[in-house]
Amino acid sequence: MAVRISGVTIPNDKRVQIALTYIYGISRYTSDKILASTKISPDVRVKDLTDEQANLLRNMIEKQFKVEGDLRREVAGNIKRLKEIGSYRGTRHTKGLPSRGQRTKTNNRTLRGNKRRTMGSGRKVAGQKT
Repeated sequence: MAVRISGVTIPNDKRVQIALTYIYGISRYTSDKILASTKISPDVRVKDLTDEQANLLRNMIEKQFKVEGDLRREVAGNIKRLKEIGSYRGTRHTKGLPSRGQRTKTNNRTLRGNKRRTMGSGRKVAGQKT
């Protein structure tokens, strides 16, 4: 029996504590709080949950937490607002650069993509010798 919460099918073979983190907006800490309030053991596997426990989790998450689509929409709206008002953070988002003060001369491959500018630092491995 696959358990779906907020439109996400959580993995059957994982512990409930970890499986809940597959839902956007739920961290390990939040997962622990949810399980403590519903009195479900964090060590139980998702496939071993009863229907009653699964429904309890589903109702708790959907009523008390902003997750998945709603949260994604809110975050996107916040970024859009920053871009529209022309703030520094908004312009950094537009340019695809770090917005929280990290250095950019080195160490920002994640945001910029793996762009290497110098000759010897290409990312692709050379082909086989012929």
